Amino acid sequence: MREQLEKIKKEALKQIQSSEALETLNEIRVSYLGKKGELTNLLKSMKDVAPEERPKVGQMVNDARTAIESCLEEAKAVLGRKAREEQLKKEVIDVTLPGKKRKTGHSHPNTIALEEVERIFIGMGYEVVEGPEVEYDHYNFEKLNIPKGHPARDEQDTFYINDRILLRSQTSPVQIRTMEKGKLPIRMIAPGRVFRSDEVDATHSPSFHQIEGLVIDKNITFADLKGTLAEFAKELFGPETKVKFRPHHFPFTEPSAEVDVTCFKCGGRGCRFCKGSGWIEILGCGMVHPHVLEMCGIDPDEYSGFAFGVGLERIALLKYEIDDMRLLYENDIRFLKQF
Repeated sequence: MREQLEKIKKEALKQIQSSEALETLNEIRVSYLGKKGELTNLLKSMKDVAPEERPKVGQMVNDARTAIESCLEEAKAVLGRKAREEQLKKEVIDVTLPGKKRKTGHSHPNTIALEEVERIFIGMGYEVVEGPEVEYDHYNFEKLNIPKGHPARDEQDTFYINDRILLRSQTSPVQIRTMEKGKLPIRMIAPGRVFRSDEVDATHSPSFHQIEGLVIDKNITFADLKGTLAEFAKELFGPETKVKFRPHHFPFTEPSAEVDVTCFKCGGRGCRFCKGSGWIEILGCGMVHPHVLEMCGIDPDEYSGFAFGVGLERIALLKYEIDDMRLLYENDIRFLKQF
């Protein structure tokens, strides 16, 4: 047994000294000192040793165990230091290298234009109101004085989900929902995404954005509408901007008009940008139709109001002199960096 102990000890120490990985040391520990290790198995044969020899043999086994454990700890410490040194070599930071610059994002031209419009109208005392993009036919058409069979429904080319539900073709339903609440007076704008069945080209898209405004109060006249839009145009395009109203027709306003502004590129003299006319069309507007007020529970004999709607992309195209609407959605970083 003494020879066996000496042999086990020598083999264990030899394996420990030749080990080059911490995982190998753990395997050696289990192989010699574990529950099924060689030293443990040797102890099980102590019953075959003469009683008077057992204390000596037991001491020898303990000495061998202590020697193996001590050697394992030393080897573990040495290999741990080596592993740490190797890790530090790999993770050395060269402080002389130039730092990595963080690329900071910025607002999209649509967002910049929307924030500008919101700033102007909030400054006039308006609030910003939002509504659902998936809307009822009842709000998108009927309560806007566009009943079933009305020609305007053909013009809209609406995306229907079923007979009653659709993707809104305008943000006017937000105005209807606000009027239905009955909290008067109302001064609001409703920006949001709208959907129409248009082919994609330089000036059209099946998904775009509108900003619609609504004012309901006592004694509101067309003069209030003209003054509001004139001030809006000056704030947006410059203090020298003038507005021109042309008669038009919308089912939900009466009278109705389309609004032109003097070309901010040539000052109204005529240029390529305004196609020589000196004027640029920007929005549609009018006095809220009495029947629309009635359907929303507002007495048209006591209250009146005006509404207007402008395409957000149109403002962005004009303000930043972009000639193709598709550029706003192609996410070309070379284009977006300009803003």
